[in-house]
Amino acid sequence: MQKHEKAEKPAVKEPGLMANMLFNIFIPVIVLMQLSSDDRLGAAPALVLALAFPIGFGLRELWQRKKINGFSILGLVSVLLTGGIGLLELDPAYIAIKEAAVPGIIGLVVWGSRFTRFPVVEKILLNPKMMDLEKLYQTLNERQQTASFRRVINIAGNAVAAAFFLSAALNYFLARMIVISPAGTEAFNNEIGRMTALSFPVIVLPTMIILMGAIFYLFKRIHTLTGESVETFLLAKD
Repeated sequence: MQKHEKAEKPAVKEPGLMANMLFNIFIPVIVLMQLSSDDRLGAAPALVLALAFPIGFGLRELWQRKKINGFSILGLVSVLLTGGIGLLELDPAYIAIKEAAVPGIIGLVVWGSRFTRFPVVEKILLNPKMMDLEKLYQTLNERQQTASFRRVINIAGNAVAAAFFLSAALNYFLARMIVISPAGTEAFNNEIGRMTALSFPVIVLPTMIILMGAIFYLFKRIHTLTGESVETFLLAKD
């Protein structure tokens, strides 16, 4: 028996919540608020350094996974736009527009994709790595509930899109209230840092509550339509 078979490459693990928050929130906030003064790095170098962490983290993820993720690309574009607005010393109002545009675009994509063959909401709410979708749809088909399930997906999709639209509105008003100093100044960097720090409790938490509500609704309807518990369709972990 030959032992020259190629060992399969282990799948690259997704970064945890703490790693994401460390590189995308905590470190940039500390750099912007502590190193922007003229007697330290100065406004422009501190802004570049702060943005280097989320950009580097995002590029590393793209390189490791060898595939393009639309959400990651939008995140990188958002960070680059923040840097561009600061370094080019544009009107700080552009920060509010940029902050609202990213989740707004995602919301439009989620909502609009429902009318295509590739609805994004199904990828968000029905993860094929966690759920046996073939078994789920087979059970729904046997009980003649496929059409009803499509309506459930549409309602859940509207909730997910609404979560992103809410995030866009909150992003805009938060940025308008906090980022008021001219770009390229120490005060501007401090305000960007404060806005980033506040984005989690003010924006992420309400959005996550809506998303969790959509998932709870979806799972409850799966139980009602199939007569089975959701655990029946979850893939067993090795």
